[in-house]
Amino acid sequence: MSDGPMDVVLSSGFLAFARHLGFLEAIEASGREVEGVCGTSSGALIGAMWASGMSLDAIRAELTTEPPARMIQGHWRIWRGLFVFDRVLVRLRELLPARFEELDRPFGVGVRGPGKRHVLLTSGSLPEAVAASCAIPFVFAPVSVDGVLYQDGGAVDRYGVEPWMAYRGGVKPVVHRVEASLGREGEGALRGLTVAHTPRSGASFWDLGDVQGQIDEAKALTEAALRDQAVVMD
Repeated sequence: MSDGPMDVVLSSGFLAFARHLGFLEAIEASGREVEGVCGTSSGALIGAMWASGMSLDAIRAELTTEPPARMIQGHWRIWRGLFVFDRVLVRLRELLPARFEELDRPFGVGVRGPGKRHVLLTSGSLPEAVAASCAIPFVFAPVSVDGVLYQDGGAVDRYGVEPWMAYRGGVKPVVHRVEASLGREGEGALRGLTVAHTPRSGASFWDLGDVQGQIDEAKALTEAALRDQAVVMD
């Protein structure tokens, strides 16, 4: 396997925090530099924190100490979504830089925009973009990002690989694919790429399940995918 720099793409996956943490543990253990990060839904949340310089231990403490239900609120305009991300946004604004441009590396967030089209956000307001990418249609109200309403990009593209590669000049990323609960795979989107496949989280808003077990499993599966890549490249 090449020891040169690479990009990583973190797929959507319902509350797949532990899965993404395990993937990134394996990436860090490989010793390879990560130049760019792209994420959708839970992948956008984990990816933004990591790209901003938070350690994996700090991210784990932030996202897995309490049930996610403690951070969401009911929405009186239920026709727009059952819940809102007001509390989540407050916290994201405390944790993340205000804008993509303040990060030390390229970062992309997959969202669903007007006309239910996939959009890859790479500039502008960062906390709002991350919250929007997590806003599952009908479950959460859309989030305004620089005056435009967006929702979870996984509803139309779980990875955003093609726009990310176009943005990055054709660089082929290593992809973490969490098994789909919802969302569209994008036929053929991952062909020719190194992909670490991990199971669903099995988490709920009230219980994230065996966090350490999920991390360990995802790390092992990612290490195997990276070894397979090394065999192919050799």
